[in-house]
Amino acid sequence: MLFRQGNSSVVDKIERTHRKLFTIGLDYGTNSVRCVVVDTTNGRELGTSVYEYPSGQAGILLDPADHNLARQNPADYLKGLETTINQAMKQAKKTDASFDPAKVIGIGVDTTGSTPIPVDADGTPLAMKDQFRDNLNAYVWLWKDHTGYAEAAQITALAKKEHPEYLDKCGGTYSSEWFFSKILHCLRSDPEVFDAAYTWVEHADWITGILTGTEHPDKIKRCRCAAGHKAFYNDGWGGYPSEDFLVKLDPKLGKLHKTLSGKTSAVDEKAGDLTKDWAAKLGLKAGIPVAMGAFDCHLGAIGAGVAPGRMVKVLGTSTCDVMVSDPSKSLKDIPGVCGIVDGSVIPSSFGIEAGQSAVGDIFNWFVNYIQPGGEKEGSHAALTKKASKLKPGQSGLLALDWNNGNRTVLVDQRLTGLLIGQTLHTRPEEIYRALVEATAFGALTIINRIEEYGVAISEVVNCGGIAEKSPMVMQIYADILGREMKVSRSAQTCALGSAIAAAVVAGSANGGYDDFYSAQEAMTGVKDLVFKPIPENQTVYAKLYKLYKQLHDSFGIAGNSIGLANVMKDLLDIKESCQE
Repeated sequence: MLFRQGNSSVVDKIERTHRKLFTIGLDYGTNSVRCVVVDTTNGRELGTSVYEYPSGQAGILLDPADHNLARQNPADYLKGLETTINQAMKQAKKTDASFDPAKVIGIGVDTTGSTPIPVDADGTPLAMKDQFRDNLNAYVWLWKDHTGYAEAAQITALAKKEHPEYLDKCGGTYSSEWFFSKILHCLRSDPEVFDAAYTWVEHADWITGILTGTEHPDKIKRCRCAAGHKAFYNDGWGGYPSEDFLVKLDPKLGKLHKTLSGKTSAVDEKAGDLTKDWAAKLGLKAGIPVAMGAFDCHLGAIGAGVAPGRMVKVLGTSTCDVMVSDPSKSLKDIPGVCGIVDGSVIPSSFGIEAGQSAVGDIFNWFVNYIQPGGEKEGSHAALTKKASKLKPGQSGLLALDWNNGNRTVLVDQRLTGLLIGQTLHTRPEEIYRALVEATAFGALTIINRIEEYGVAISEVVNCGGIAEKSPMVMQIYADILGREMKVSRSAQTCALGSAIAAAVVAGSANGGYDDFYSAQEAMTGVKDLVFKPIPENQTVYAKLYKLYKQLHDSFGIAGNSIGLANVMKDLLDIKESCQE
């Protein structure tokens, strides 16, 4: 096989090897920002750095009186930007003496989302102005902020009545995690902040705007990923939802519509060129391209080698499932997913996004809030060691994975978690395993929904901290999903995806690539270890999944008359069969 697809050649491979060049990928997560310095020849990560956000609790500004609120400090983003790039490049030089910042040919950025920021007419976040320093509503509205759940329901109801096509492309329900829900809630709850904001900008767009000097609202480019999946953007109806639609939600939203761009840009386009000021701060060449931003899970999918038929699961505090369509086949709308958007992942395909609002956060809740067994016996490592020894069904427990609502397929952030089957003998490790199993049952529900609408999933590649660190979780997922679980070879797959985007916008003429599939072929891969389903475990989990679906449909679907009288006793039967 040639080194690259398309117009590549063996000569191109030789030239590229001798012209070793590098890109930088930034990954802004929920609790920290990560940076990687990557060799464009093969995807090798020469330098990495992680900066934990110092503000709030693990980087999140909370309100004890409102569990739905989650905000962040934009100043943390800027400090993390400068700190991680400088540290990662310092490490890269130690790793490879040939590394030189002058050989960095581009920067890529991913962030959480929808994570909008209220900014003034100059593009400055309101949180950075003295007037609003003590007002959480002026800060960044993190993806996991669900304060706009009532507004999300209003948006869904109006779209269902007047523009059902808006809902068709986002799974049928607008979420409180998304752009307009948050802005409308700010308008209702804090008119002073809303009136002071000239516009609202996604985190992914603000960071690239800062790096390229285009953060001014009249210059900033808005990314296809955020606009399409979270803000009703679609070229089919002329871009963002109509001004008339927004005005019907609230007359003041007409002001917002006037500040939204008429077009969006995919990740194969430049946001701009690195400014002289930021080049000096970072020790890089001014003028190198900065790729358009996108959400972490979308660029994580690119970093894990997403392609038609290959689902990428980005497992972190939440989980995002990403696929791309086969351009040669028609694609149906899929109820309950987080959008089907042309060019939101790989520019030549439709991007399909789904996911779960909490996965790692559920495990952390049990360990950090409930603290079973104290600090030593109740750690992730201790619980995992004990839980790994349990057979499927042995605990007699079953849980629902809705501690932070349901993102897919029910799209209802007002749903909450559930644990059933407890007795006076239930142990912490049994609960821990049941919580892991619940997230896997939720993942299977998502896969079943996607395949039900004609999108075949032949391969699953996992990435993120959980996939890296927990063989138990991966084996449970393999057994419940009935599929091999592969793991991306990169420990920083989202940041790697950003670095790949940087290589694509740099282009082959400058030592990068002309398309994503060529870049992925050279720069991505999976680990040798593959987790395969264990048949006897699959048999038990098939029984448990039927009970999970009973709970799922009974608690999650309004008007459902499914009875639950059998669930507890069926769980006991399964438990007792494990002891025979």
